[in-house]
Amino acid sequence: MDYQFNFAPVINNFDQLIYGALITIQLSFGAILIGTLIAVPCAAAKTAGIRPLAWLVNIYIEVIRNTPFLVQIFFIYFSLPALGIRFDPNTAALVALSVNVGAYATEIVRAGIESINRGQVEAGKALGLKGYQIFRYIIFKPAIRTIYPALTSQFIYLMLTSSVVSAISATDLAAAGNNIQATTFAAFEVYLVITVMYFILSLGFSGLFSAIGRSAFRYPLAR
Repeated sequence: MDYQFNFAPVINNFDQLIYGALITIQLSFGAILIGTLIAVPCAAAKTAGIRPLAWLVNIYIEVIRNTPFLVQIFFIYFSLPALGIRFDPNTAALVALSVNVGAYATEIVRAGIESINRGQVEAGKALGLKGYQIFRYIIFKPAIRTIYPALTSQFIYLMLTSSVVSAISATDLAAAGNNIQATTFAAFEVYLVITVMYFILSLGFSGLFSAIGRSAFRYPLAR
């Protein structure tokens, strides 16, 4: 093999990769927060028994789940300006990621809500708890514990999926790598380092979510 490995271009531009990684983290956590704020009310609406609300949520979920994420990004960044709605690349990326993860998280949260025994809800009503109290303490909290592993796996997948936003010139880690590769032509070295950095980010996200889970769900499931 005649190829001569040369990591000097990567090292010389490593600050760009660090900046891109920070943008990836910001986009990921921003989308996780907004997506969760979308998912919880949508899941509640879907399980509330109000058909018009459930239909609207189902349409949202089906549109997102049955269209490519890249097309969703392009629609938000390139098509919405025709309606007078314009975003810079990073904001468009955040909106697309949030809307996308919100749809998938809605189904995960919905499954958690439906896993709660209806007898517990009836017991809450018998104790005189209000509707929001029943949802918060009897339904939502145990449901989150049940779905937490699946939900956090979806969040990690979201972080990895965020690499696609470089297609609209968002300044994430993948975009930084593309820029370095375009000027140095060190494709193997650049993408090898980026692969390692995404792997480290995945381990970091996984460790963080595991620590949060251990801290938040220390109480026993049953007596």
